[in-house]
Amino acid sequence: MRLRALLLVLPTLVQAQESAELDRVTITVVRGQLRSVHGLERSEFAQAIPGTSPLASMARLPGAYFQAADSLGNYEWSARFALRGFSQSQLGFTLDDVPLGDMSYGNHNGLHISRAIASENLARASLSQGTGALDTASTSNLGGTVQFYSLDPAPEARVQARLSLGSDQRQRLHLRGDTGQSDWGALGLSLTEHREDKWKAQGRQRQRQWNLKWLKEGTQWRASAFLNSSDRREMDYQDFSLDMLRRLGPDWDNSYPDLDAALRASRELCGNGSKPYVTQCDDAYFAGSGLRKDTLGGISLEWRPTANGLLRQVAYGHRNEGAGLWFTPYTPSPDGTPLALRATEYRIARRGWLGSLDWETAAHQWRASLWLERNHFDHARRFYAVSPAALPDPYQFPRNAFRTDWDFDFDTDTLQYSLADTWSLAPNWSLGLGFKGMRVVTDAALATGSDRPVGRVVSDRPFLPQAGLVHTLGPTDELFVSFARNARAFQAAAAGTTPFATTAAGFQAIKDRLHPESSDNWELGWRRHGARHQASLVLYRVHFRDRLLSVQAGSAIQGNPSVLSNVGDVRGSGLEAALSARLSGPWSAYASLSLARARYLDDVISGSARVPTQGKRVVDSPERMLKAGLGYQQGPVSLNLGLDAISRRYYSYTNDASVPGQALWHAQAAYRFGTVGALQGVRLSLAVQNLGNRRGIATLGSNGFVNNDPLGQAQTLLPGAPRQLSLGLEGSF
Repeated sequence: MRLRALLLVLPTLVQAQESAELDRVTITVVRGQLRSVHGLERSEFAQAIPGTSPLASMARLPGAYFQAADSLGNYEWSARFALRGFSQSQLGFTLDDVPLGDMSYGNHNGLHISRAIASENLARASLSQGTGALDTASTSNLGGTVQFYSLDPAPEARVQARLSLGSDQRQRLHLRGDTGQSDWGALGLSLTEHREDKWKAQGRQRQRQWNLKWLKEGTQWRASAFLNSSDRREMDYQDFSLDMLRRLGPDWDNSYPDLDAALRASRELCGNGSKPYVTQCDDAYFAGSGLRKDTLGGISLEWRPTANGLLRQVAYGHRNEGAGLWFTPYTPSPDGTPLALRATEYRIARRGWLGSLDWETAAHQWRASLWLERNHFDHARRFYAVSPAALPDPYQFPRNAFRTDWDFDFDTDTLQYSLADTWSLAPNWSLGLGFKGMRVVTDAALATGSDRPVGRVVSDRPFLPQAGLVHTLGPTDELFVSFARNARAFQAAAAGTTPFATTAAGFQAIKDRLHPESSDNWELGWRRHGARHQASLVLYRVHFRDRLLSVQAGSAIQGNPSVLSNVGDVRGSGLEAALSARLSGPWSAYASLSLARARYLDDVISGSARVPTQGKRVVDSPERMLKAGLGYQQGPVSLNLGLDAISRRYYSYTNDASVPGQALWHAQAAYRFGTVGALQGVRLSLAVQNLGNRRGIATLGSNGFVNNDPLGQAQTLLPGAPRQLSLGLEGSF
């Protein structure tokens, strides 16, 4: 008897075959699942502007929220993805089942999806809001999972080229070659080059990616392997406060490449000369940048030993070298120059294995999974000399530090397991029960520095249950209800929301009192798969326990130690609706609506003061979001118009500081020429982002969130990009 697709923990790989009328409905509501699951198909990624962050594409789905200061969403310092009030570092992400970690900026256990694979090579993605896929390889999944899957090598030999030009000297070239099927399998190899100026001031964003994938299939088995590399160098935009926005306008930025301006500001505003420090010192620095080099590889084997069983194994490895650079006026160089280059440096070497076994017995479908990972993370804070005669290049990794504040070695061992059963109670009823457990052990050693924490931190949650019930009403409709409990392991890093970002004494005081964050998620939903449409409606409730908050004194560039503590709970509820439909003739439409209410349940004690956060809205969590799209496709012509609207967002815990809501329109037109000479599938496209040229704030919390900001001086905002144009040309032979 063939394995059925109604496993509680199956990734969203199986969808019932629908009528050809749904060919244009590429934003899917995944049927048969015991929880809320939505997906994007290949065509959504293919039609996006080349280089668009996959997370920006996923933000069209209900409950998903994405913001970035650059138009494509790849500037990692600013990129923010959230689900139902849970931030990016509280979600789980995978690529071909390989864990990507929590995708935070200073990632200690993975890498961002924009570096893991070129967006042109994505085949599909699934988003599970709230409950999340039970066996996803993630220890940060509090609010949902995002699972990406890469394109398989093409069955026939071909070469593809895709060129994109755009505003701010954007140039992107994607070349891909496929060998086609042979006795040894099929191979696909691509090279992607991206160059783009910042949309204000000077500086470039650069990235080169190699993606390689091999596939071989037999009657009862499938083997594949991939090897991806990325070299990304991005120049930073300056962080803003509301006061800066009023005084300087959204086009203000750092002074690069004008070193003299930075030196003058350091002497006259930052207390390095005869004049005292003033807050305008932080209006602009010389420059900042993010450097990331990654190599990610994985080998996968699927084998069906019997008609009722499926065994899957994945082995993977990842190496990363990274640095976050900041020219600081708070530390002079040894020669007396009132600037130094501060570098937060990262080195990741991780390897892991995950396996699962599916089997079917009578009315039951079982799945057991196991995930093991060993991660070595080196995290350091160093300073490098700056002088007009020997200026460090912000696009290169610096060498020969004159000072090291701290250098940590973190060794983290991860064990995660799960077991689930989906029971067909009756022809129209299915019950799913399962649980997962995790144990994450981190040992921290200090190679350089003093008064910093060393020792062991353990995140141990042996039983995290899930349950779900699905009732099929007929050929098109389903009702479902689900519950899941999730937990997030402590971050193993020296900065951020981590037990190690404090002093030695502070660590000893908190290490036995801290609890990992956890969440309970309830869902009640309906979904429909019609011949010309798909729709879903979900009601949810979330209880987020033992929220961790890290408080740092002083400006972010000073890098002072912080204090981590559990500060109470959060309760949230909401409604999510989605409709994807083919209208009459060549028209199609999509819309998703998200209504959410998330509130802090407790006040926070900061030092000796009580911060009145009880009943306040969760920061950076819009209560209303509307995403809509209208498409037209007739013959070779396609037109698309999209809307992304969000309500007011708060960046202070007491809700005295916020930015207004905004609505951004986007448009795209394309013409498919078909065969032109030796080229096939020739397509020309023109896209406009931010059609109305709205100048609002994109990112909140770039330097964290604050208790209050009555004067608008918290420098933790990033303005969004103005109107951007893109021209694309693609073809194959």
